[in-house]
Parts: sequence; C-alpha cells; structure tokens
Amino acid sequence: MLLRNINQSEGLCNRTRLIIVTLGDLIIEAKIMTGKYKDKTVLIPRVCLTLKTPRLPFTLERRQYPIKVCYAMTNNKSQGQTLSNVTVFLKKPIFTHGQLYVAFFS
Repeated sequence: MLLRNINQSEGLCNRTRLIIVTLGDLIIEAKIMTGKYKDKTVLIPRVCLTLKTPRLPFTLERRQYPIKVCYAMTNNKSQGQTLSNVTVFLKKPIFTHGQLYVAFFS
C-alpha cells in the first residue's frame, strides 16, 4: 500500500494498493491493483527524508520507499474504497459503537 501522494494523475496516491513486480535499489516497479488505473505498471522512487537542526552538528538523512506491506487494512484506511470481497475477522469484541457499520457499508 502506498503511503503518500506521489503523482495523482498517474494513480499514485495515498492508500493505492500495488503488486510489486520488481524491487530495485533505487526504484520499485509495481502494478496497481484496483480503481481507474487497475493493471497499470508504475515506477515508485525511493524518497529522501532530511533533518537539519541547529542543535545537532550533523544532518540526518534517511532513504525509504513510501510503501507498507498490506496483508490487512484498518477501517480508517479502507474508508472510501469499493471492494468486491471483504473479510472482517472478529476474534474478540474490538469495535466501538458505529465502527462495525463503517467496516461493512463504507
């Protein structure tokens, strides 16, 4: 699942679900799973995050892909999406009032 908006006109926005085709050192090749851009192959670059602060004598830099492995999705991440099949695992009562409705009918 993509974690940030990269290029909305290409279908690369937050919560887009992808299938990774090729995993490289600097780029990921993936196929979009659902929506208007279903089956489109896209390239996702590695993102550099830099922290500069006057309190530290050095600069922190982190490079990472803006994706997260998604075997399951929370209610909040699934809101606004249309899914053909959904499994809701209810091992114990974890929902507060109104949340189960969101899981089934959002």
